[in-house]
Amino acid sequence: MTFPADTARAWVDIDLGALAANARTIATVSGARLLPMVKANGYGLGAVPVATALEPLDPWGFGVATVEEALALRAGGISRTILVLNPLTPWAMDAVLAHGLRPTIGDVEMLRRWTTRSAEPFHLEIDTGMSRAGIRWNDRASLDEAARMLGHAPGWEGIFTHFHSADTDADSVRTQWERLQDTIAALPARPSLVHAANSAASLCGQAYAGDLVRPGIFMYGGSAGHPAAAPVPVAALRARVIAVRSVAADDTVSYGGTWRAPAPTTVATIALGYADGLPRAVDRTHDQTRQVELNGRLVPLVGRVTMDLCMVSVEDGGVAVGDVATFFGGLVSLDQQARAAGTISYELLTGLGPRVVRRYQ
Repeated sequence: MTFPADTARAWVDIDLGALAANARTIATVSGARLLPMVKANGYGLGAVPVATALEPLDPWGFGVATVEEALALRAGGISRTILVLNPLTPWAMDAVLAHGLRPTIGDVEMLRRWTTRSAEPFHLEIDTGMSRAGIRWNDRASLDEAARMLGHAPGWEGIFTHFHSADTDADSVRTQWERLQDTIAALPARPSLVHAANSAASLCGQAYAGDLVRPGIFMYGGSAGHPAAAPVPVAALRARVIAVRSVAADDTVSYGGTWRAPAPTTVATIALGYADGLPRAVDRTHDQTRQVELNGRLVPLVGRVTMDLCMVSVEDGGVAVGDVATFFGGLVSLDQQARAAGTISYELLTGLGPRVVRRYQ
C-alpha cells in the first residue's frame, strides 16, 4: 500500500476558485474595492497562492499584520500595494521605506517621525472602541496635534478603524462608524481612502463600505455571522488512518484515561494532532461531540488529542489503515468543527501546522 507523498499523512485541500468566489461576493454586496487580508500566511492557507488567486479581481492591495509578512509576499512575486496593519514602530521604518510598503500610523509620535522623514503614503488608524491600537477617537489633544501635522502631510492616503463586534452587534458597528466620521470631520481633510469593514460589515451592503473593504474569514470559507450570506467552502483538512484496534468495554483511550469505551468498539488512530492544528482543549460548556468524517459518515473523536495523533470510535469496525478522515470541509464544516472544539474558525485555519501539506486546486 503506497500513497503519494502529499497525501501520505495529513493535508489540506484548498480550492482557490472558491476563495476568489467568496471575495467576489464581498465586492458585489459591498460595492467597494477589495483590500483582502492575507495576514498569518493567508489565514494558514498560503499567502502567496491566495494573493495570486485574488489578483484577477483587481484588489487595491493586500493587508498583512507585519513587515515580515509583507516581505514574504514581495519575495513570492506580489507587486501590488501592501498595507501593514500593525502600528508602525521606530525599528520598522527602514524596512517599510526600503520596500515601498504602506505603514499604519497609530499614534502622534510615529506620525511626527514619519512625516518628518518621508512624504511616502501612509494610513492613519483611529481607535473607535476596539481599544487595541490607533489614536483614540475622543483623545482631543492627540487629534488636534495630529490635525496640525496632517495639514502638511502629502503622504496621508488613508484612514481606518477596526470594528470589534460586526458579526454580533449591529449597534456597535453604527456607533464606531459614526465615531470615525466625526473624527474625519475634525481633521483638515478627508483622505482618498476610508476603510473599516471586515467580512461581516462588508456583507451589510454599502452602509459601512467606505472606499475599501477588508475581507478576511468569509473569503476563506468561514461564516461571518451574516444569515443572508454563506461562503463557499475553501479548505478541507484530511488525514489518514494509520492504526486500528479493538477495545473492550471500559478500556481507556489516550492520555489520562479520560475516555472509557462504553461497549466493545473499534478505535482508529488518525495521523493528525495538536501540532498539526487540531485543538486539544475543548470548551466543555458547549457539550458538543467532536466528530470526523470517515468513509462517508460521522464518527466521534475519543480520548485526548495528542501531539501527532487522535483517535475515533468506529462502532461497526468499518475502517482500515489508509482510509481518509476529513476533519472539516466535508460533512463537518469549518465552523462546526471550531464550535465543537470551543474555538473559532480563524484559529483552526491559522493553527494549521507546517507539516500539513497544502494542496491547491
